[in-house]
Formats: sequence, structure tokens, C-alpha cells
Amino acid sequence: MKKNTTDLKLNEIQLTLSEFLQSFNQNMSAGFPKVSEAQLLKFKSENESFFRKGDTWSLDQHRKKVIDWLPRNKTTA
Repeated sequence: MKKNTTDLKLNEIQLTLSEFLQSFNQNMSAGFPKVSEAQLLKFKSENESFFRKGDTWSLDQHRKKVIDWLPRNKTTA
């Protein structure tokens, strides 16, 4: 199956923290907990190797990693 190139390009766009936060929370299923800015900052500090391109986030590179990390770090406000 061929991927939609528009979706692919949107997933690869480099986002600010606030843009990533908004997109992440809007596109997650209702049963999954929302992520907070504090949680994303903690994720970033614990995983600095994921941010070699600077202070930007991308859905393609970071979303799955945050999804895997979040259940173990739900208590971060």
C-alpha cells in the first residue's frame, strides 16, 4: 500500500514543543492519557539523543517514543 505523501510530509515537519503537544493530544484516542508540557520537557531531558536537530519535535520521530514512555511517567505534572 502506498503512503499518502501529504501525511508523510506532515509527520516529518519539525515542530515547536507547543505545536507537538497540541498535535499529539488532538490525534490520540480518547482512552489514552493526554500529555502535558512538563511531561514532554521531562521526556526531552531524559532522551537528549532524540533531539540532535536542536529544540524541535516531529511526529514521525518522537510520537511513538513518547507513547512508549508516557505510561511509566504519568505522574509528572
